Amino acid sequence: MSRKEAEPAGGDGSSPSGADEGESSSGSGAELADALARRRLYREVTLALRSGLRDAMADFSFLRARGLRSLLGFLRSTASAEDDARLLLFRHSQSIPDLQVIPVLFQNSLHQPKEVPVVTLDHIIGTEPMRITSPPTDSEIALALRVLEGCCLLYSRCTALAHKYKAVKVLLNILASRGPTEQGVCLDALISVMLDSPSNQMDFDEYSGLEKVAELLKDVQVERHIRLKCGEFLLLLIGHVYVKENSPIHEQMKNLFGEQCASLIWAASRFGSTLDAEQRQTTLQIQAMRVVESLEPY
Repeated sequence: MSRKEAEPAGGDGSSPSGADEGESSSGSGAELADALARRRLYREVTLALRSGLRDAMADFSFLRARGLRSLLGFLRSTASAEDDARLLLFRHSQSIPDLQVIPVLFQNSLHQPKEVPVVTLDHIIGTEPMRITSPPTDSEIALALRVLEGCCLLYSRCTALAHKYKAVKVLLNILASRGPTEQGVCLDALISVMLDSPSNQMDFDEYSGLEKVAELLKDVQVERHIRLKCGEFLLLLIGHVYVKENSPIHEQMKNLFGEQCASLIWAASRFGSTLDAEQRQTTLQIQAMRVVESLEPY
């Protein structure tokens, strides 16, 4: 028996009053209700992750896309929840291999096979039929990039896990080889992967990430909204990732864009942190337009 149980409730050694018993009963009821609510929320989180991941690992693109939409909806509801209970459960779940989102993304929708397998009739009707997986569509890859972005923004350890799958290299390949549908989303995901992640920032430098973004930004044949997105990327890169003034990336930007444009990017990246989310986005777009226009011939 604990010390608390051995001590009498009343100062004179008398038994607890009816009011005390009522308060104790009420407190126990509230604790039970809280415990049931936590258990229900845990089941909701694990069910949402398991069902989304199951579809995201399917052989067919339309099923994978359905799973990715489900996961994206879950991440958005987690980010907008009034308290942190759902977020804490998501972070805890990412230490459980069966519930980890990042490996599923890079093993399926963002997987880049070295060569396309040749399928013959024997593979389809033979005694050991070959597993045929439909290639990811543009919309599927875009959804996967949004899910990656959401995971990394909600939990920094997801960026460390993404590094194990060479996330920066994969994203830069997508940026260079896919179309506008994926390119804009890819730039958002790239920023989220590099935030507070020195290892991913080193990969960005190693794989000439800045040069690849600069190529898109300076190419007048590229769709304008993608070039604007590149401008936004550079502003966020300098304002939130490479924030030190003596970072080597500043010298690289001078070599790539010229001193005038590089100075503009540096100054424009310092827009006010006191602005709300909508004002920051509007300011970011305006400054990105200035960057793009500074590179266009008169």
